Amino acid sequence: MGIVAQRGNLTGASKGTISLAELQDLLDEHDYDSPQVGDIRKGIIVSISTQGVIVDLGLKRDGLVPTADLNKLEPEERDALKVNDEVFVYVLNTDKPDSLVVSIHLARLNQDWIRAEELLESKEMIEAEVIGYNKGGAIVPFGRLRGFVPISHLSDVAPGMGERRRQQRLAKLRGETLPLRVIEVNRRRRRLVLSQREAQKEYDALRRAELIETLEEGEVRHGTVSGLRDFGAFVNLGGADGLIHISELAWHRVNHPREVLSIGEEIDVYVMRVDNDSQRISLSLKKITANPWDTVDERYKENELVEGTITRIVDYGAFAEIEPGVEGLLHISQLSRGNVTNVNEMVQEGETHLLRIVNIDKKRQRIGLSLKAVTAMEQIEWMAQREIEKAAAEAAAEAEAAALAEAEAEAAAAEVEAVDEEAAAEMEAALAAETGRAEISEEEE
Repeated sequence: MGIVAQRGNLTGASKGTISLAELQDLLDEHDYDSPQVGDIRKGIIVSISTQGVIVDLGLKRDGLVPTADLNKLEPEERDALKVNDEVFVYVLNTDKPDSLVVSIHLARLNQDWIRAEELLESKEMIEAEVIGYNKGGAIVPFGRLRGFVPISHLSDVAPGMGERRRQQRLAKLRGETLPLRVIEVNRRRRRLVLSQREAQKEYDALRRAELIETLEEGEVRHGTVSGLRDFGAFVNLGGADGLIHISELAWHRVNHPREVLSIGEEIDVYVMRVDNDSQRISLSLKKITANPWDTVDERYKENELVEGTITRIVDYGAFAEIEPGVEGLLHISQLSRGNVTNVNEMVQEGETHLLRIVNIDKKRQRIGLSLKAVTAMEQIEWMAQREIEKAAAEAAAEAEAAALAEAEAEAAAAEVEAVDEEAAAEMEAALAAETGRAEISEEEE
């Protein structure tokens, strides 16, 4: 007589007997924790061998992670797996009676999808490095997934940019870390889309706030010129742009910032003011360069002759620049020995004249100049010297142009010669090959 047990109907309507094996089968049927394909389970590694990894899932059957699945992990991830470690696994197959086939790789992949969905919901900003690109946009890693940033969602690629420039810009993005926001997740289509444009504003605000907290007035910072406007230049300090007003670009008069700086140029700047409320940064370039007025009395003396370029004309005279940052006043009374009523009749903006220094006031940064104090002989000698210098400059320019043309001609000739030599070598090789074939043919005959 076999071992039997009492079995009661769940409703209590009938009773009977059942073997122990049948009882176990019945229990298995009603195992509400029985694993299903696609489940994510947490377990403990109990064994690691060349056959794979055995994971205790707290069930009747252990989970087996095949070697093929382990090979999908990064080398450092495989090396990090140790006995007694907790791991998540994805149930692949439940058909085997003695074990479940599970995947660590797919479990982690699934976790990446879950994380992407959370980011889509929270709109949290992340950062990722561009690892590749195609015609439509940039590719970034997201755990074990690959995310795609369409061109229309890249901040540095303008809509009207030509195809060639777009591809060049995409190529330059490789290796750059971008601020991003998840905008689409579709597991079924394995589609993960991100946007730089939607994250850039938040990213810039955070970087600006961080930078402003560390900036101190009076310090010198390194930055890159990011924009030029009529009123000044913007300099990126590594998180926010500061403005150098046109009056702070140089000690001399600047008509447009492009005269002094160019976009992309790296420079040091002086931090003048930091406004935490408006988050504006005022910078200066001239404050880290020597003021030419500090040593003006070492370079010029009264009664000395100097060349001056007329920069401004006013009712009472004209201002002339004798060196960058140093202007002197040519008073209307110093224009001519005769009576002058209209300054423009004597000098024009942009003209260069020989002038005499009549006084220097270093403290007040003023120099008085005179045109009438220059003698006729001094004027004649100066004009003759200018003609000589002009002729020498023109001759040097012509010589440089001739040398350049000669170099280009020599390069072209060398290129032609190289092509001829290559053609001759190819012809010689072809002739040698033909001769060889003929000799082989004769030997065969």
